[in-house]
Amino acid sequence: MSRSRTHAQARVRTHAQARARTYAQARARTYAQARARTYAQARARTYARTRVRTRSRTHPRTRSRTRDRLRAAVAVTVGLVLAVSLAACGKAAQVGERVGATGHHHGALRIGLLLPENEIVRFERFDRRLIQKRVEELCPRCTVDYSSAQHDPVAQRNQIEAMITNGIDVLILDAVDTKAVRHSVIQARRANVPVVAYDRLAEGPISGYVSFDGGRVGRLQGEALLKALGPNPKNRQVVMMNGSSTDPNAAWFERGARSVLQGKVRIAKSYETVGWRPENANRNMSAAIAALGPHAIDGVLAANDGLASGVITALKTARIHPLPPVTGQDAELAAVQRIVAGQQYMSVYKPFKPEAYTAAEMAVALGHGRSLSGIAKQRVNSASARGIPAVLLNPVALTVHNIRSTVIKDGLYRVDQICTKKYADDCRKAGLIGRDGSSHDAG
Repeated sequence: MSRSRTHAQARVRTHAQARARTYAQARARTYAQARARTYAQARARTYARTRVRTRSRTHPRTRSRTRDRLRAAVAVTVGLVLAVSLAACGKAAQVGERVGATGHHHGALRIGLLLPENEIVRFERFDRRLIQKRVEELCPRCTVDYSSAQHDPVAQRNQIEAMITNGIDVLILDAVDTKAVRHSVIQARRANVPVVAYDRLAEGPISGYVSFDGGRVGRLQGEALLKALGPNPKNRQVVMMNGSSTDPNAAWFERGARSVLQGKVRIAKSYETVGWRPENANRNMSAAIAALGPHAIDGVLAANDGLASGVITALKTARIHPLPPVTGQDAELAAVQRIVAGQQYMSVYKPFKPEAYTAAEMAVALGHGRSLSGIAKQRVNSASARGIPAVLLNPVALTVHNIRSTVIKDGLYRVDQICTKKYADDCRKAGLIGRDGSSHDAG
């Protein structure tokens, strides 16, 4: 009897434990599904409040497309619920694994464009407009949903996740922080949303990448600075004003510049500039002047035109005259005017059109399920992925001697935009306008 009772009690305990496990698993799945639904709804609300949406062309079947997008959003939400439910049962998808259907669109696409800021003129005036224009040419029924992160990596992650939740088909991403955005790129892959890295190579499973050859940019800056220093630069000392440590391009530019400068000139000070902000470059340059002395700086390698503006302001504040040669990058209008006026020695001109057009072409191809083999002939590696299809374009050194044959000829600026009243005399010396003020636009 004692053995029978013991056996019965053991069976009861086993049965009770099994029921308890089943009940706990059911509660975990229910809780996970509820959290996923709440998360998706919150993202949808955030996206509806903040997105700036641009249509490439009004189409008569707008209502039909809206219903399609809502269905896509619901599908993504269901996918998120499924993924979380699987995680509760110990079966979550692995990094890089695709969850859900793998079909591709063959008609209209929704392309998400995420840029890091709008303070730098190029993003709003050139990159955004050119990408939208090329998308419209390639796919008249496609739309571009645009967001600017305003230098905030958290905001950019939220924008990416909101676009995914709302059924975007492909993303073009210029990351604020290439490391911080990695998880969002992984989420995009799991939702079958290809990501084209634009200008900066974000980490994670990137499907395509377009930028300029950063090593070449740095070498052009270094070569120009050495030329400006004269025949015996070894006895001269320079300051390096590099970009943000969160941007892999900044390190790429610096490596290129150092490959030219090291052993040929003394690098007295070198700074990383937080957020690529001119005011931070100004503070760094003021510190360099205080440490080295106002007359001990023979040149400054500034990584872009924004940093160059902060550097030049600091040099002027210290009453340093004549100004030492200062480099830059991006061929901003204000920088071109400083070059004409002799305040900035050079910039690096990166024609925005081929970069923007290539990004648009990659996005449309990926959205339609096509290979990038006809577009991207190179392969690059990031810290987390290898063999990424890439297009690396060639930059051009811009000085006072080739303004007409580059930025004016390409239609980036008109002579009258550069040669305002303030710069009229300098423009005459540079041969951009005649003595009577008539312009010499390149045909």
